[in-house]
Amino acid sequence: MNRTGAFGYVWGVCPDEALLAAVAAGDQTALRVLYERHATAVLRLIRRLTSDQGMAEEILQETWLAVWRSATGFRGECSVKGWVMGVARRQAHNQLRRARPRLTDLAEARDVPDPAPGVEDQIMRDAERAELMTAVAALPEHLREVLTLVLVEELPYPEVATVLAIPVGTVKSRMSQARQRLSRMLAAGRLEGAERR
Repeated sequence: MNRTGAFGYVWGVCPDEALLAAVAAGDQTALRVLYERHATAVLRLIRRLTSDQGMAEEILQETWLAVWRSATGFRGECSVKGWVMGVARRQAHNQLRRARPRLTDLAEARDVPDPAPGVEDQIMRDAERAELMTAVAALPEHLREVLTLVLVEELPYPEVATVLAIPVGTVKSRMSQARQRLSRMLAAGRLEGAERR
């Protein structure tokens, strides 16, 4: 959607950097356009850090409030999306450190998987994806985080380094380690499956 901001810009066609500069100058319309562009990716990142939907939404709100307040601190060392993802990650870690885990009665849980098997074709189609997701979930958090930012969010290594506040070389090293571990886990799983047959 093309909106005209306080400074007369048509925000729908402006690059993120111009939008963030306008946010730094107090333009709320520019913030809304940035939100529309990047909120989905930010929420995906937050949902990887917490399974609590309410907490995720709260962190999302805190993230955009922090973007509004700290837009003047953007130095252009990475993309605006990478910078916002870094803000979201810091907000999530801050909130999660303060939060106490809430216990839920299993009978009241909303997202309990159905133990009944699905259609056989669906199972066969999802088997490899499930195997990969299981292997990814088994990775240590620091490797899983880098893998997700690179492959799911499609951030280049320098931006991942900014989001995680680590050197680019560390990002490359963690990606290499993640690939090697995934390869070993998937190969071992297939070998086990073949031996059972």
